[in-house]
Amino acid sequence: MEGEIRNFVKVWFLIFISLCYCYATGKAVSKGPVRFLFIIPVIFLFLYLPLRLFTLHLGGMTAFFIAWLANFKLLLFAFGKGPLSSDPSMSLGRFIAVACFPIKIQHNPSKTVLEKSKNDQNGAKSHSTQQSHLNGNNRENLPLEVPQQGQKSLLNYAVKGLLLAMLVRVYDYSDYMHPKVLLVLYAIHIYFLLELVLAMVAALTRTLLGLELEPQFNEPYLSTSLQDFWGRRWNLMVSGILRPTVYKPVLNLSSCAIGRKWASVPAIMATFVVSAIMHELMFYYLGRAKPTWEITCFFLLHGLCLVVEVVLKKAVPKGKFQLPRMISRSLTLSFVMVTCFWQFFPQLLRCRADARMHEEYAVLGNFMKNISRTFVSRNLQAL
Repeated sequence: MEGEIRNFVKVWFLIFISLCYCYATGKAVSKGPVRFLFIIPVIFLFLYLPLRLFTLHLGGMTAFFIAWLANFKLLLFAFGKGPLSSDPSMSLGRFIAVACFPIKIQHNPSKTVLEKSKNDQNGAKSHSTQQSHLNGNNRENLPLEVPQQGQKSLLNYAVKGLLLAMLVRVYDYSDYMHPKVLLVLYAIHIYFLLELVLAMVAALTRTLLGLELEPQFNEPYLSTSLQDFWGRRWNLMVSGILRPTVYKPVLNLSSCAIGRKWASVPAIMATFVVSAIMHELMFYYLGRAKPTWEITCFFLLHGLCLVVEVVLKKAVPKGKFQLPRMISRSLTLSFVMVTCFWQFFPQLLRCRADARMHEEYAVLGNFMKNISRTFVSRNLQAL
């Protein structure tokens, strides 16, 4: 554990130096192919650095933040787009934080969520023709724009933290559980763990830099369709970075080739293909095993089903046929869970994620106990 922590510190020191270099490059080199050439070495370095870490928690989070989020943001930054280019006067500290984490800079922090909502409604009324166009195209397709939301309450996170702790204890009785039940528990565990870890990062970032992290999840179990699940509720930081890097460029190219009405179809499939490749890469970082491409099949299947959903919504007049929310939620959740059992979780288990997770919790517990004992003994000696 101590060796892994040392490697973790070294990796993030290199990340810090690399992002300082990118920040200086942005000041000295104009956007375009030349800046892209200067940034390419950093992108390759960020793909390599997660290989220096071997734990699920430290290695997995580092891979996600750096090899995926940071690299995609740097690609946008090379051409003067994305969050790293939104503010020319951005400080070095903010540049590094925005590059590493799913951070959304609040340009008017005093503005309440209610005021934002009212402005959005007024804007929608004044642009009715544009809204009508979006309803037929982008608004009906993935990725969808994430609605503005306030921060969740501390009670919300406290309850989820308590449930996560209970889940860890329940694993002690895994020998008496059906394998399918364990898979359901793993799914809930992943959801709680991601939301809590990212919430802690959000709190730290907000305290140190006054920045706001994007909402990571929006109660995905309330999804009424695949569009709702992938575009508005699940892993919103990923859809937020795939939208400008993959979806919109392909949408614009497809509009020239096949027209605006159906341009979203190749854009959706391209988004899911890229997401599949990046998930395969994340699983390689976790398990260091040759990919079986089940994850790719999972995302291609969901992309294809989402395309069918979009086509049907275009073909059927709005409001003519609509399932009750309870039924649509049940169908959506059932489809997601069944396909996860079929194609997603097996790859997770091949990485021995469950066993390694238990080992890491045990090692972390012993490590914290040793630190606390050392701290107490030193204080007693000082007295």
